[in-house]
Amino acid sequence: MDEKQKNDEKKKNRQYILLGSLVVVMIAIIAIMYFMTASNSNPSERELAYTELIEEVNAGNVESVEMTVGSTTAKVKLKGVEEEKTCIIPSTQAFIELMQQKYEEGNEFELLQKPTNIFVRISSTLFSLLPTILLVVLILLFFKMQGLGDKGKVYDSETTRSKVTFDDVAGLDEEKHEMIEIVDFLKNPERFNQMGAKIPRGVLLCGQPGTGKTLIAKAIAGEAKVPFISMSGSEFIEMFAGLGASRVRKLFEKAKKISPCIIFIDEIDAIGSRRNSSGGAESENNQTLNQLLVEMDGFDTDETIIVLAATNRPEMLDKALLRPGRFDRRITIGLPDMRGREAILKIHAKEKKFAEDVDLKSIAEDTAGFTGADLANILNEAAIIATINEHRAITNRDIEDAVKKVTVGLEKQSRVISEKDKKLTAYHEAGHAIVSSRLETQKNVKEVSIIPRGVAGGYTMYKSNEDKYYISKTEMEEKMVALMGGRAAEKIVLNDISTGASNDIEVATGIAKDMITKYGMSETLGPISINTEQDPYELQMLGEKFGDAIGAEVKILLDNAYATAQKLIRENRDKLDKVAEALLQKEVISAEEFQELIQ
Repeated sequence: MDEKQKNDEKKKNRQYILLGSLVVVMIAIIAIMYFMTASNSNPSERELAYTELIEEVNAGNVESVEMTVGSTTAKVKLKGVEEEKTCIIPSTQAFIELMQQKYEEGNEFELLQKPTNIFVRISSTLFSLLPTILLVVLILLFFKMQGLGDKGKVYDSETTRSKVTFDDVAGLDEEKHEMIEIVDFLKNPERFNQMGAKIPRGVLLCGQPGTGKTLIAKAIAGEAKVPFISMSGSEFIEMFAGLGASRVRKLFEKAKKISPCIIFIDEIDAIGSRRNSSGGAESENNQTLNQLLVEMDGFDTDETIIVLAATNRPEMLDKALLRPGRFDRRITIGLPDMRGREAILKIHAKEKKFAEDVDLKSIAEDTAGFTGADLANILNEAAIIATINEHRAITNRDIEDAVKKVTVGLEKQSRVISEKDKKLTAYHEAGHAIVSSRLETQKNVKEVSIIPRGVAGGYTMYKSNEDKYYISKTEMEEKMVALMGGRAAEKIVLNDISTGASNDIEVATGIAKDMITKYGMSETLGPISINTEQDPYELQMLGEKFGDAIGAEVKILLDNAYATAQKLIRENRDKLDKVAEALLQKEVISAEEFQELIQ
C-alpha cells in the first residue's frame, strides 16, 4: 500500500509538471511569435503618418503599397526613395477605394495584397484563445486540488511490523507498559466492549524533541499489526482556504475504510493551537481545528480508530482538543535515565563495530540529559570519526570526540590565534574551572581546553554522572557563580574584560530570571510564577513597581554571583596561574591533570 501511494504521488506530480510545462511552452510560443511579427515593424523614423500617405497618393508620389490581409499595417514605397516606410491604415476598405479611384484617374502605382503570415495567424488565434485556455487550466487545477485532501502516508501492518516494534524502543519502560493497553484495545476490542469499556479516542504524546514520540507511535502500530496513517500537522494547511478541513475529513474517511487502524499526527500544535478571532491564515487554522474536533467526536462506536498525536508544546493546544472524549490520555515522554540511555545505546550499537575498551555503561553515565536522538547521533558521529581516522573499530576516543563535536562544536585546529587572545582564553577557561572546583555542586570538571570549537574560543566540560529531576536553589546560584568565573578571571588577572563571556552572562541572566519569575525563589517577592511568553500582559497587570522589583532581584543575584566568583579567584590566584600556564602549553587538560594542578 505504501508503494502504491508513492506511485500515485509521483503520478500526480508528473501531471502537475506536465500541465505547468504546457502552459509555459504555450506562453513562450506566443511571445516568440509576437516578437517575430513585431520585429518586422520599422523604427519610428521609418514610419509614415496616414495623413502624409494620403498627401503622397494625391501628389502621385507613391510607387507601391503592400498590404497583408487582416492587417492594418501597410508597406509604402515612395518614388525616388530607396527605403520602404510603414503606415497604419485606420480603415482598410476606405483606403483601397481611394487607391482604386486614383488609379482610375491615371496615377501609376502597384497595390499588392499578400495573404496572412502563418505565424501571425497562429499567434493571433492563440492570443484570442489564451483567456479560454487559462480558464480551462484553472478549472483543471481546481478539480486537482479536490484530490489534495487525500493526504497521509499509509503503512500496512506487514510493512510496519517489519520496521518498528517495542523491541526497537528503549528507555521508555513505563510508557511502553501504558501503550500495551492501546495495543490490546486494537487487537481485542471485543474483550473490552464486553466489560463496557470504551476504546480511547486519542492519546497525546508530549515531550522534548528527540525523546521518541514518533518512534513509540510506530511501535504501537507494529505491535498491534494494524495499518498506520501518518501525517504532519503542517501538511493540513495550504494556501487554499478550506483545504485543511477537507484534508481532515478525507483522512478520517480513509481511516474508517481500513479500520481498525491508527492515525498519527506529528507536531499537532501546527493545527491544534488555541483558536482566536483573527482572520486570514488564523481563520484557516481555526476551520481545520474545528473539523478535527468534529471528526474525533464523530467516531462510531464500532469503529476501532485511535488517534495518536505528538507535540513538544502541549501548553499551546486548544482546551477543546484535550478534553475527555477526544484526547483521553496524555503521556509525557521524558528524558531517559542512566539505564534507559544504556539500553538506547545498545540498540543503536547493534550494527556498529566497537573496540574492546568501549563501555556503553560509562557512556550512559557521562551523557545525563541526552535524548535518544542525541545518543543515536553521538554513535553515528563516532562511527564517522573512526572511519576518517582509519580505525578498525570505534574507540572510546572516537566517542569522546563525537560528544564534544555534538555538544560544543567542530574543532578548529587551523584557526590562527594571537598570543594575546590565547592568554585571555586560557585565563578565562581556567577561571571557570577553578571557581567550579571550589563549589560543592559544580566541582566535577572533566576537561578544560583552549582549542576553538564552534563559536567558542575554548570550553570547560563537566562530568554529569547522575540524573537530576529537580534543581535546588543552591545549585542554581552556584551555577551562576561558575559561569561568572571566566569574566572574573579576565578582570582580576588582565585588568580588562572581553566579549568572550557574552554567552556565560546570557545563560546566567536566564537562570536568574527563571529563579525569580518561574520558580518563586525570591526572598522579597515570594513564591510567584509569571509567564510573559504565553501572556505578555501578565506583568503589566501586576504593575510597574512589580516589574522593577523583578529587575532588581535579578540584578542582585547576578551581582552576588560575580562577587563570589571574584572572591574565589583572588583566594586561588596561584592555582589559576598554574592551570592557565598548563593550558598555554598543552591546550587541553584532562580531569586528572587538573586535579594535580590544584592540589
